Amino acid sequence: MSTPALSPVDLDRIESALGWRPTHWAPASARKGGATAARLLVASADERAFVKLGTTELTAGWFRREHENYLALAGPFLPRLLGFSDDGIVPVLAIEDLSDATWPPPWDDEKIGQVLDAAALVHAHPIPSHLAPLTDEYRNDWDRVASDPQPFLALGLCSASWLEHAVPVLSAAAWAAPIRGSSLLHLDIRSDNLCFRDGRAVLIDWDGPMVGNPDVDIAAWLPSLAADGGPQPEAILPAAPELAAWMAGYFCARAGLEPISEAPHVRPLQLAQARTSLPWAAHALGVPAPG
Repeated sequence: MSTPALSPVDLDRIESALGWRPTHWAPASARKGGATAARLLVASADERAFVKLGTTELTAGWFRREHENYLALAGPFLPRLLGFSDDGIVPVLAIEDLSDATWPPPWDDEKIGQVLDAAALVHAHPIPSHLAPLTDEYRNDWDRVASDPQPFLALGLCSASWLEHAVPVLSAAAWAAPIRGSSLLHLDIRSDNLCFRDGRAVLIDWDGPMVGNPDVDIAAWLPSLAADGGPQPEAILPAAPELAAWMAGYFCARAGLEPISEAPHVRPLQLAQARTSLPWAAHALGVPAPG
């Protein structure tokens, strides 16, 4: 590993999280949706780890929540938690180094099956008491687009006339989507949040799980899968027009908003998923293709 600058204070924070002091470290390879928080691969003579430092208020909150979730979860679908420290300023979350795993794309039937198997284990996991359910407040994205269509229309995914005719159908379907349920949901399954090792899929970035219908997790993944060269959503989740509309609303309502400084790749990712989820929703609902 190369050795970029790392302040003595941050090195102390990492040692506090791990219980051992790194002698070598390097920036982790940037993932498409990775935050700008410090993300490092660290090592000593006989240890290695992946660490995330919450260097802003937003990322600090993410990593504190993620640590709480790691403490509450157990299973082959998530990485091993190696340690955590929090001095009230910069929390440090340490998990196992997965850099030698296989990261998609490309996709094939075997990898898709392994993700579905991992998702099934997540959905069968007991629900941690601190997690909140999906509720009606998560259904109004198409209403937001209708009230202020310019950020979405600026993406060039459809015309204003198409949106005017389609948005009532999309909104009604999203409000009817079966999002409620009693299963643990990861809610952010996509290529940059999972890898493959020893014949199984491992899901990372556990800062936002909730409780709901397990099909929601699959519907949330499929636009990303299609954008990465995988099958179209309806090939894996057929006959789900309401969930298709709900997911399309989520991506279409956000992709045109201002970038998130701590996670600048999020809006481009949302745009890529809007490009695949909007045609999915239109086709599933019998609406003319966006144009």
